[in-house]
Formats: sequence, C-alpha cells, structure tokens
Amino acid sequence: MARSGTRRAAGGTRTASRRTRPLDNDGVIPVLARAVREVEAAAQRGPLKASNRSKFQAVALLMREERARVKADQELTDAQRAEQLKRLDGVATILAKTAARDTSVIQLLTEEASVSEATRTVKRDMMIAGGMELQPEELVIAAEPSPVVESPVRSVVPQAVVQRQLANPFLPPDFALADQPVAHPRRLANWELFGPLFKSFEYGAGGGAASMPLPEPSTLHSKSGTTLMKHQAELVAAASHGHRTFLLADEPGLGKTAQSLLAADAFPLLVVVPNVVKTNWAREAERWVPNRRATVIHGDGGDLDGFADIVIVNYEILDRHAGWLGSFGFKGMVVDEAHFIKNKDSQRSRFVLQIAEKIRSRVAAPLLMALTGTPLINSVEDFRTIWEYLGWIDDKKPRAKLMNELEDIGLTPADPGFFVEARKAVIDQGIVRRRKVDVAADIPARRIADIPVELDGEEGRSIRDAERELTAKLVRRYHQAIDARTGQDPVVGIDHKLVRQVARWELEDQDASSTGENVFSMVRRIGRAKAQLAADYAAQLASNVGKVVFFAKHLDVMDQAEEVFARRHLKTATVRGDQTPAQRTAEIDAFVNDPEVAVIVCSLTAAGVGLNLQVSSNVVLAELSWTSAEQTQAIDRVHRIGQEEPVTAWRIIAAQTIDTKIAELIDSKASLAARALDGSDEELVDSGDIQLDAMAALLTEALSR
Repeated sequence: MARSGTRRAAGGTRTASRRTRPLDNDGVIPVLARAVREVEAAAQRGPLKASNRSKFQAVALLMREERARVKADQELTDAQRAEQLKRLDGVATILAKTAARDTSVIQLLTEEASVSEATRTVKRDMMIAGGMELQPEELVIAAEPSPVVESPVRSVVPQAVVQRQLANPFLPPDFALADQPVAHPRRLANWELFGPLFKSFEYGAGGGAASMPLPEPSTLHSKSGTTLMKHQAELVAAASHGHRTFLLADEPGLGKTAQSLLAADAFPLLVVVPNVVKTNWAREAERWVPNRRATVIHGDGGDLDGFADIVIVNYEILDRHAGWLGSFGFKGMVVDEAHFIKNKDSQRSRFVLQIAEKIRSRVAAPLLMALTGTPLINSVEDFRTIWEYLGWIDDKKPRAKLMNELEDIGLTPADPGFFVEARKAVIDQGIVRRRKVDVAADIPARRIADIPVELDGEEGRSIRDAERELTAKLVRRYHQAIDARTGQDPVVGIDHKLVRQVARWELEDQDASSTGENVFSMVRRIGRAKAQLAADYAAQLASNVGKVVFFAKHLDVMDQAEEVFARRHLKTATVRGDQTPAQRTAEIDAFVNDPEVAVIVCSLTAAGVGLNLQVSSNVVLAELSWTSAEQTQAIDRVHRIGQEEPVTAWRIIAAQTIDTKIAELIDSKASLAARALDGSDEELVDSGDIQLDAMAALLTEALSR
C-alpha cells in the first residue's frame, strides 16, 4: 500500500507519463468523462456497488494526476491548458454530484483512503485506453483482484490495542444489563410511530424550545479548576445525576466539546470526529480533563496509545478500526458533528451505529452523546440516525424506555394533544438546545451582510448568457411536458408540481462535460468570477479592522484569493482538506498568535467545523454553500465563546445571477431548526435541496414574465 501511495504522490508531478496520441479527444480526459458518467448513472439507481466504487476512485486519482500534468506541461499553449483544465473541472463536478448522492464514497476522495487492487486495475486500464505511457510498475498489478463485498473493509488492530487487551484480558461483567427496561406496548402496539414523532417536532412545539429540564449546578468549576458558563455546568450536572444520553444541539460556539469531556465520567471514552478537528479535540481534552490521557488514531493506528482514557478517531478511517473499537471496553461514546451521520445508508453511519450497539451490549448505561449545532439540514427526519445511535429507537420502532413513556401519555397519534406530549417525551430522552442569545449574553451579536458585486467583462456576460440559455431550455422542457399531456384540463397559471419535476429532470440529465450549463457548473463559474472581488474586499477589511477569516468552497478560488493577498503584501495562513493535522494546526496557530498574519483562507468544507478563530470578528464568504447549516458553521468559527466584538459575515453575492436566488434559499432553509428546536412559529419551508429549488426558481420566474 505504501508503494501505491508513493505512486500517487509522484503522479502529482508526473512528466514521464506522456500521451502517445495527439492532444485531442482521443486522450485520457474523454475516458474519464465516460467513466464518471457511468458511475453517476449507477448512483442515480441506488448505492454504488464495489465495481463502481473502484471506478469512482480510479477516476478521482487519474483526474488529480492529469490536472497536475496539464499544469506542468510546457508544450501546451495557454489556450490548450485552459481547455484541458476546464474539461477536468467537468469531471470533478460530476464526481461531487455523485458523492452527494452516495455519501459513502466521499471517503474515497481523502488522502488517507486506501487504494485496492481492483482500483489500481481500473486505473491502469483507463490509462491504457487514454493512450498514456505507463511506468513498468504500473503495468503489473501485484495480484488479480480478489472478489470483494459491496462495502469492502480493511480491518486493522493496532499493536498498542493488543498490548492493552493482553494486560487486561477479562472485562468485568456488567450485571446491570439484566435490569434493562422492557417495552410494554398497549395502545400503540399497531401504530407506525416514526412519522408522528417527526411531525411532532414540526407541529407540536407550542412555542417551547426543544430542551430537557436541567438541574441547577452546584458549582461552576471543573475538577481541574477551569471555570464553566452556567449552561455548560447544567449539562455536566445532569450527567452526574445519572442522565446518560444527550443530543447536545447547542448553537455553534457554546462550548459543546468542553461540556462533553466534563460530562464524560465514563472512561475509556471513544470520540468520533471529522478529520479536521481531531487534533483540536486532543488539545481540548488536555485543557478540560488534564488528568485523563487522550490519544488520536492516525491511519492504521501505529502511534496509538493503547492505555489512554480518551480515544479520538475520525469518520474517514472508522472502517479500519470498527472491529476492535466495538470490543475495546468503552464506557462512553461521543459523536461530534453528528449531522455527518444523518444518511443512514452511508458507511460512516453504519459503523457508528455498529460500534454504539456493541457498547450498549456490554455496558448497561453507557454515556452516549451526539454533538451538533446544526442537527437539521434538510428535514426533521435528519434526527432519525442520531436517535438510533443514542438508543432511543431501533430500525423499526422506539426502544423500550421511549416506548413506555409514549404509552404513559395515554393517547394515540389520532388523538388531539399527542404531538405535544410525544415531542416532550423525546426531548426528555436527552435533547439539549440552548441559543447564544439566551445563555451567553456576553457573546456579542452577529449579522450577515450581503455585498452585491457586478460581474463585468466577458466572463460576467458569458455567465449571464449561460443562465439565460439554461432558463430557456427549462421553459422549452416545461412547455413540451404540458403539450404531451392528453385527456387533462388545460393548465391555468403555473403548474408548480410540474416545475419541480422539470427541474429534477434537468438535474438528473445534465453534467458539466456536456455543451450545456447546469446549476453546479454555473455556480462554480460564478465563484471563480467573484474570487478577486471577494479577496479585494477581504484585503480592505484586513487593512482597516484587523484579522479576517476568508471562506471559499473551491481550491482555485482559494488560490486566486491568496494571489490577491500576496500582491497586497498581506501575510496569510490557510486551512485546506489536503493538509496533515500538524500542518493545519500550525496554520491556525499562526493566524491566532502571529499579529502579522492578517487573513486565514479556509476551505468551507475542511474548516467549517470545530475550529476556534474568534481572534477575528469578520468573516468573508466568497462562495455560497448549498446549505444554511454549512454557512452557519463557518460563521460560528468566529462567533463563539471568547469573542469580544460583534461579528459580521460578509457574503459576496453576484448581482443579476442565480447567486442571489441561492442566497435567498439558504436564508429560507434556516427556519427549519428554529421551528423544530427553538419553538419558533415560522412556517416550515419545503425540505427539497437547494440545487433543485434554485432550478425551480429560475423556471418559475421565467414563466411568470
């Protein structure tokens, strides 16, 4: 595997692998385009099988290598290079769309992802088909790919874990397991309850926030002497009084990491986190529970401390370690950024549920915590996998404790008042939700300010022309669908159901490698066109008000921004997805501690969670996210405990483009959490994704003219 990783790293600057054909449509890029469209079509039919997962990863690897080769090839003219990079961007867009449909393949895009023999074989065949000259070692695959199951797992057991097991081979039995509650369904025996329970959070709020009663804390000081805020001490007190499961959904920035570490009087403790924050978790553990040793699992766990009290692992490598993690003897488990597991069919969700179930089978009352400031992204059903992880429900029905409480209500879903009482019963299982405005009055206010910019020049005209072309195509398709109807009454006004169906068809049919535009490629182009304008604005802020956090979605936008800052002689730091934990930590420390570092340029996906950047009070969002939750998470890297100044997030919006519609849709989606968790009376918006809504908005506006 090390040999494969070396070839991949070398592939980034390959000069020896030359095409044996002219640089035309017979090269490797059409091969990649055909392969990625096949994978995308398979993902539209359902979860990807092993063969398509291998093809997906092979395309990703070759795309990176080809991009690096094209950039380094001095024989290409600027026009040829731009054309090739544009076509590779199309392949990257389809990879992203496919990963959005089947999130289990996201891990195949990471630097830590293992490369199977099957993937190497597919990659070799693609290189040959693309007319590339292979190195001798690339022509020979070490062995024929062995049959693989649908979700291949490479399991490891670190040597340090073996040593710990040998030192303590017998885990003491937990006799309290015999006293687990048993469900006694009566009225609700034949009712399907998941639908009513989810609806209870939409319609049963009654003006109340979704937070269980918490006891008054006896002290605001931890055992190590650190001082807590009152809302933090309340949760710690609830855990010390015996409550063992929590969905801690405090707004971002209210110190969920500290609360979970101090509440976790249950060691050894397993902490599952996004890769970007696992080093930060080790730091926080040292700060809040200095008497407990924390260890971080990297890769196969070669440097793991098997005798540590806190084991921190990232989602991306759970597949390798799930086996021994489930039998390690953990007394508690914390899942950070728990909205990552909302898709139950994803591999990361399956492993989280598997490990939690094994812990429950060994410990009668383990501490189980799910931390997320944004538990609801698209619909109230985003709760489902989190509830299952916490042990409140299983795959088909509520578990015993919740079922008995629902029975004690004395009502069925057909009775008035059931929704309000059912919502309360679920909340009492352990939902804790506090807002900054209510519990942390000393955290200054925040606001989002939109900065409209005009996209001038040829690029701006091209984007607006492409949007008009896409809109005209949608209108034609709508009228064709209307004309194809037979035996129905004429349509009066706009058929909004058909509008959404046309938008859905268009999203399914289009890809960026075709001659037409789609919403993904258009937004990507807008981001590139806004890059310099956004960076110029951030540079002005940095010169006038101090440190600035600059967020973008795409690496090329980040690159353009850093070029602007360099021309302005502004010292920068950066946080990207391809950095090692040590590199990322060094960059963050430089921004926080070095007064000369004026701007930190951050990837919206890699730096949007778990980082403390409150040394700044200004955030520039150069590109829009596809979710309000992602936008909120980014802003709350700055708007959190420790912030002393009002926070402003400056959204750079391309005027007269689809950018403005996306911004409106993001804002409308923000009412979901307010309705379900905070007791707001705002109307719950449709839960369809923003890409679909954006396309539908384009068509609706055109039909209304």
